[in-house]
Amino acid sequence: MNLLTALFGFAVVTLFTPGPNNLMLMASGLNFGFRRTLPHMLGVAMGFPLMLAAIGAGLAQVFEILPILHLVLKALAVVFMLWLAWKIANAGAPKGAEAGQRPLRFVDAVGFQWVNPKAWAMATVATSAYLPVPGLAGVGLAAAVFMAFGLCSAGTWVLAGRTVSRFLKAEWHLRLFNIAMALLLLASLWPLLTE
Repeated sequence: MNLLTALFGFAVVTLFTPGPNNLMLMASGLNFGFRRTLPHMLGVAMGFPLMLAAIGAGLAQVFEILPILHLVLKALAVVFMLWLAWKIANAGAPKGAEAGQRPLRFVDAVGFQWVNPKAWAMATVATSAYLPVPGLAGVGLAAAVFMAFGLCSAGTWVLAGRTVSRFLKAEWHLRLFNIAMALLLLASLWPLLTE
């Protein structure tokens, strides 16, 4: 029971604190609204538990055997996050979003988990320190906990972005917000680059 309580605490703290997923969800909520961001939100909330389950089922051992894969993953993470930061910084007002810009799709958000350094750290710690029962049952329980809290966290960050949008009336306000979100996303790379 103590380990389950610790897992809940770990999930809440890691899912609700700023990181690449949450910053992107907030920016998407601001730029596209809640309804259009829903696939992105669901992709984050379901993608991370899938990743956690894969790591818990043995993928981490593959990375121990082939450490070059870890380096490849880091390089992909940097490139992908640079691209996302560029997209966020250059996102236009909602009218621009209707003219060709779009939030991340479900599949994009699920795939992003595999290059998100915070997600890797969370999944590794969760599967190595917080499984309330051993084996696949513990991995499944941890994945379910992260999915439930992940839905709450993702929704909260999207709503925060939506709320902020009410205060950003001028185009330049929105531009500054998007640039700030892009810079924060880039700053989240720091632990990955200094590891």
